[in-house]
Amino acid sequence: MMEIGMSKSQNGIYQKDISKNQNISFKYLDQIISALKAAGLITNVKGKKSGYIITREPHEITIYEIYKAFEPEISIVECLSKNVDCPYENCCACKDFWEGLNTQIIEYLSKHTLDDLVKKQLSYKSHSGQDSQNKA
Repeated sequence: MMEIGMSKSQNGIYQKDISKNQNISFKYLDQIISALKAAGLITNVKGKKSGYIITREPHEITIYEIYKAFEPEISIVECLSKNVDCPYENCCACKDFWEGLNTQIIEYLSKHTLDDLVKKQLSYKSHSGQDSQNKA
């Protein structure tokens, strides 16, 4: 998402460039791209063999949305999962504690956007002397 969000090209960024820039295998990146497309976060510019773009402005895409493209929920402990039926659910101080932390994590991911990360990454690149323009 960072590579796609940083791309300024009207043609989007090609998968081969994302793979190279992020040092991710093409095969693994295929799985990532499929999940992001299924979540409606990215799309191809002109069809299958074209570059990728984000479907909304970077400030409209939360980190939590990106997370949810890969995982249905955040459960920092197993008993918080919707799939777990715990007999102590309504009388467990530990569950209440972990649920509070879980909620804070979701709120944190929800208040930060792709734009926040893109801006920070570009500032790192400009401070380190790297070219902040995408190659694609």
